[in-house]
Amino acid sequence: QVQLVESGGGLVQPGGSLRLSCAASGRIFRIYAMGWYRQGPGAQRELVAAITSGGVTNYLDSVKGRFTISRDNAKNTVYLQLNTLKPEDTAVYYCNADLYTGVGRIDYWGQGTQVTVSS
Repeated sequence: QVQLVESGGGLVQPGGSLRLSCAASGRIFRIYAMGWYRQGPGAQRELVAAITSGGVTNYLDSVKGRFTISRDNAKNTVYLQLNTLKPEDTAVYYCNADLYTGVGRIDYWGQGTQVTVSS
């Protein structure tokens, strides 16, 4: 059984920073891409940032230059550094991992962590 456990969300003022972490554990043979999605109130879930196993990244246009995704392959962990946060960044942030368990290649999701940007 595979689990993705997120941490690092919270309440922050506009202009502030947060760092999200997501650790994958369980029967994992290989992790391909990892990413962060978010879903704001009344909105659809959207891809914020993703990173391949080789370190190639891509970002949602509205977060470019403010957010940075990284990963530690030895720890099966992906991070999202959120800087210069804006109220419109308020959302539940979900971790996603495309991984191979030995049985098949499957997308896994974390439980979500709330990020609230407000003064």
